[in-house]
Amino acid sequence: MPIPKAPLFLSLAGLLPFLWGALTYLNADLAAWGAARLGPRFIGPYVQLFYGSVILSFMSGILWGFATKATGGKAATAYVLAVIPAIWAFVMTGGGPVSAGSNLIFGFAGVLLLDSAFTAWHLAPPWWMRLRVPMTIAVIACLSVGVWL
Repeated sequence: MPIPKAPLFLSLAGLLPFLWGALTYLNADLAAWGAARLGPRFIGPYVQLFYGSVILSFMSGILWGFATKATGGKAATAYVLAVIPAIWAFVMTGGGPVSAGSNLIFGFAGVLLLDSAFTAWHLAPPWWMRLRVPMTIAVIACLSVGVWL
């Protein structure tokens, strides 16, 4: 089953702040242009860290939706697992851009593991991992610019 167009296009659009943050981190002229026109909050690691926290929390909501399909003990487990990314984003994104970026990378990698579990439990749609793996790789690559460069 192919990835439906709406989730695919919305996911690709959702990569734009991560890509923009990485580009403005790497290119001082682009960062200056962005800061002058959009404000300093919308460039470099600032946009990546704030947006990354939002998206990690959003992923909790998606997993929560998947958990509604579970029954019995698996439902309780699924609901508990679903809240972990939001709690992680809330607790682990302080302490400066390098530690916050690193923790977001670990958070997104963790969500991918949860995506895999929810898929194995037949709670996620059959195309879910085909969407999530490349999206997670792209997000981690963009966040890595602010952490390791």
